[in-house]
Amino acid sequence: MTLKCKACVLLLLCSLATSLAAELRLYTEDYRPFSYLEDGQPSGMAVAVVEELIRRTGESARIELVPWTRGYHQVRRLPDTALFSTVRTAPREALFHWVGPIARGHTRFYSRKADGLHVADLDGVRRLGPLAVPKQWYSYELLTELGLDNLYGVPTPQDMLRMFRHGRVKLLLANSLTLDGMLAEQGMQAEQLQAQFDLMPNDSYIAFSRQTDARRVERWQQALLEMRRDGSLERIYRHWLPWVDAETLAELLRDD
Repeated sequence: MTLKCKACVLLLLCSLATSLAAELRLYTEDYRPFSYLEDGQPSGMAVAVVEELIRRTGESARIELVPWTRGYHQVRRLPDTALFSTVRTAPREALFHWVGPIARGHTRFYSRKADGLHVADLDGVRRLGPLAVPKQWYSYELLTELGLDNLYGVPTPQDMLRMFRHGRVKLLLANSLTLDGMLAEQGMQAEQLQAQFDLMPNDSYIAFSRQTDARRVERWQQALLEMRRDGSLERIYRHWLPWVDAETLAELLRDD
């Protein structure tokens, strides 16, 4: 091999090493119990999973709590970034590299028990006036595709909950796993609500930017599989979601 060729190979290897060593910036939103700030530090079930993955992969990484729309925008355009917890849907499939699932739940419509409502389908949702849903949420995207014409886009889940608590909207659309945490922020409890019907099952992932090296993403996926096998993922679920029954826990741990 000529000196020139050796120099090119060395430059390529150095470039690859630099790329793989670049710090990861991991974005998440205020979305209890998955992610939130506690004493100024990111905390929550999804944060615990991601922190363990950082430890196992030996990555240089930091987690930032930001508004969902900002995180979504950053990961769409910057390399070595990721957003969690992101529901994997068909329209989003080609936009990211995916690691997961890190959680499974159901997106469900709820009403206040005191209102005595019965809603069986989207036609019933239409008849009840505005439906507040955070923009950039998978459910907002889906309902737009389904032609729901009474959607009211809001910036954050907290805005949606406040509107529901004050009676400005009749229905709440929420992930079954995050419902209790979201309600607690507004001084409400699940016992005050009536479940109506499921919009869709949802699987939450860590969504990496398309510009992130695929080998890096694969290391994260393999580390997550190891967490499933050695019981550490189950321990995180039991700690953060102590109320889940055996069936829900089995669904959370399913890896297909």
